[in-house]
Amino acid sequence: MGKYDNMKYNRCGDSGVLLPGISLGLWHNFGTDAVYSNCREMILKSFDLGIIHFDIANNYGPLPGSAEETFGRIFKNELTAHRDELLIASKAGFNMSEGPFGEWGSKKHLLNSLDKSLKRTGLEYFDIFYHHRPDPNTHLDETIDALEYALRSGKALYVGVSNYSPEQTKEVIEACKKRNIRLLIHQMNYNMFDRSSEDIVDVLDSYSIGSIAYCPLAQGMLTNRYLGGIPDGSRAATEGTFLKRDNVTEDKLAKVRALSELAGKRGQTLAQMALAWVLQRATSAIIGASKFLQIEENVRALDNTHFSKDELAAIEKILI
Repeated sequence: MGKYDNMKYNRCGDSGVLLPGISLGLWHNFGTDAVYSNCREMILKSFDLGIIHFDIANNYGPLPGSAEETFGRIFKNELTAHRDELLIASKAGFNMSEGPFGEWGSKKHLLNSLDKSLKRTGLEYFDIFYHHRPDPNTHLDETIDALEYALRSGKALYVGVSNYSPEQTKEVIEACKKRNIRLLIHQMNYNMFDRSSEDIVDVLDSYSIGSIAYCPLAQGMLTNRYLGGIPDGSRAATEGTFLKRDNVTEDKLAKVRALSELAGKRGQTLAQMALAWVLQRATSAIIGASKFLQIEENVRALDNTHFSKDELAAIEKILI
């Protein structure tokens, strides 16, 4: 059996795009402070598992832009012959550079960023180009001007948005339809501990548009790492990370332990069950990793993505 026989692929809305159930994100661990050989191993061995979707953004690092450069180096040296098999995404909208056009949703920022991201990665086009967050001070039409240009120019095959509210998501979908362009996908923060994006998925489902979840393991909270509290070296114990020590409450830890017990009864780790749960609504889940063994373990979530009514009810009871 080949790698594509072992991976589960899900159709992205009603498009022709198939996404792997698990995608690899380069938000952390691929920047200037990362060991190149480890980055290379994670990307190449992920591809060997059938993970064809790699998610980047202009500001991923650290430093901003360095994750794209790392991916570009690996692509040039190892993956050029496989370009037609890969789905590579990048984004623009968060703080990337100094000056008034270093972030948000102006046409100048988005298209400047797109060109620089293509140069850093060495790619001729991105499969998906996202607006990373809504801009409250730029008219939506201008942002869509940039997305439309990305499509018409061939610099992106598909476009998407990220971090838009349900109302904003509906607005951008309708605005794109008026221009006869199609929004492929919405990337959202979604996991057992943050379910606010379920209203977004309802909107997407009504338009047959795909969704992809980032932080599906709640920055590591939905793994076995915190079963005994906050370990040294974890994200919650490290300054400057998004998971703060104050977020790891005893109430949340009690839920983690209860969920882990339920996962064990399913023959899964907590992380595997959490990913399987996310895939009840999302087309794909983006994972981050610091070593390949984590990726390999997480992909095994796809071995059992079915939940009985009793299991779903038990999870709801724990999460209340």
